[in-house]
Amino acid sequence: MRADRASAVSPSSSGSLLEALGTIVGRRNVLTNPRATSRFRKGFRFGDGPALAVVRPGSLVEMWRVLNACAQAGKIVLMQAANTGLTGGSTPDGDTYDREIVIISTMRIAKIHLIKNGEQVVCLPGATLYQLEDMLNPIGRNPHSVIGSSCIGASVFGGVCNNSGGALIHRGPAFTQMTLYARIDEDRSVHLVNHLGIRLGSDPEAILRKVEAGDFQPADVEDDPSRHCSDHDYREHVRKIDESTPARFNADPRRLFESAGSAGKIMILAVRLDTFPKEKREAVFYIGTNDADELAEIRRHILGEFRNLPIEGEYLHREAFDIAEQYGKDTVLSILYLGTKRLPTLFALRGWFDAFCSRFSFLPKNPSDWIMHLSARLVPRYLPKRLYEYRDRFEHHLMLKMAEDGIEEARTYLANIFPSAQGACFECTPKEGEKAFLLRFAAAGAAIRYRAVHPRTVSDIVALDVALPRNETKWREHLPSEVESKLLHKLYYGHFFCQVFHQDYIVKKGFDTMEVEHAMWKILDTRGAEYPAEHNVGHLYHAKDPLVDHYHSLDPSNSFNPGIGHTSKKANWK
Repeated sequence: MRADRASAVSPSSSGSLLEALGTIVGRRNVLTNPRATSRFRKGFRFGDGPALAVVRPGSLVEMWRVLNACAQAGKIVLMQAANTGLTGGSTPDGDTYDREIVIISTMRIAKIHLIKNGEQVVCLPGATLYQLEDMLNPIGRNPHSVIGSSCIGASVFGGVCNNSGGALIHRGPAFTQMTLYARIDEDRSVHLVNHLGIRLGSDPEAILRKVEAGDFQPADVEDDPSRHCSDHDYREHVRKIDESTPARFNADPRRLFESAGSAGKIMILAVRLDTFPKEKREAVFYIGTNDADELAEIRRHILGEFRNLPIEGEYLHREAFDIAEQYGKDTVLSILYLGTKRLPTLFALRGWFDAFCSRFSFLPKNPSDWIMHLSARLVPRYLPKRLYEYRDRFEHHLMLKMAEDGIEEARTYLANIFPSAQGACFECTPKEGEKAFLLRFAAAGAAIRYRAVHPRTVSDIVALDVALPRNETKWREHLPSEVESKLLHKLYYGHFFCQVFHQDYIVKKGFDTMEVEHAMWKILDTRGAEYPAEHNVGHLYHAKDPLVDHYHSLDPSNSFNPGIGHTSKKANWK
């Protein structure tokens, strides 16, 4: 379904485009002042660059019209939801583009529709994971993802675009084959593709109005046995512990399908996703050991022999424990006492405060980080006593969450192997389990906070997410001395049963961060690892051939997010 050329705006200059965009979304939703656009142009960890404008449409029809105006003006379109990506994939990458950039922020369009009695949902562009979780909770269902390894406030679309997530072992990465999206064809015309499996008619704007309003009946919702709304066979896939390939990684061709793995190379307007029954009983087992091989054996036994897969199995190294405990303290306390629902407002206020303070050269960079860090230091030890005891005794920490019949299965197995010569285990109280997983979550932002408050000693962060082969048992990394000597800290944490690890290296002042990162890549290549595993290539990694082919097929004119994965930034992929 192509846009109607006769009714579309056809601006001939940047000025007339801005005027047209203001007509579509209202002038107050077209931001051009660099201070106003800063929080959209700068990534959570990486990425920054100029943009002609940030446009904030308030409906799917406005999104569609904005896209048509930008396409006909020959501008680059950069789609952005919550801007919580870790590799700069939803922000500009410097100023080396051949066209001006228009960032389209989708967070004003955050509706979710339940379908099939809540067994599936249709999510719109600004919907967040905890918004979805809140909607499903009253009906006893769970979304695909929960708070995992990266960011609070992450959008549903961000996970699908990046094939990210996977903390929940039996659900795998975010994935769907049922999407409503717009693409820009070779001749810069805009084409609407309805693969939602919902009968909505043929007129683009009528389709978009119906989807946004939920104006469709159960009889309009169709099932296609050849298409799925989650990674339906991941349970069996992750159990194949003797396979020489990783369980999941961004360039895996089996999970690249239209919106899935698209990395912003199309405009996604709605996705259809599965939901999952909420577990009635859960238990968390906290395992500590000084023997990495012991954890490897636990992983292989549980995946190979258990009848019930764990819900989660999260790893945390002692050094990551220490940095997260100190530099992620405010994150843990905020979630505990404010709840996730209030945190987006808190982060928005922090962004506004930092932008305001940037006007004054005598103030430190990112002053909110300093304030939050110093305030948190006033709070005494906040983790349960047994977690601190295990931190002192053990180098490696594994949080194992089981449900239903799996609880007794894990209880029996762990009682038979612990205490061992190198390790021990205890079953958490609900509060202990909650705080253990929050500490693991806080590890991801802790390196960023450390960098912010130690500018005199830190050059930057090398942040890698790595997938090891399923048959790899020597999972622990050992760095050569020439690399080790350039680092202040190494933070290892991750999804242990999938063997997906997040590895944050805090580089000493005076050393070249990119040189360190490239050295890390060589080490990973010798180990047969795939990277990135779940945060996607962004502007840090080189996209491998399956990803590049996927991007070409989705965006033949290279109008969306050019340069992603170090591909061409030029029009038509020149």
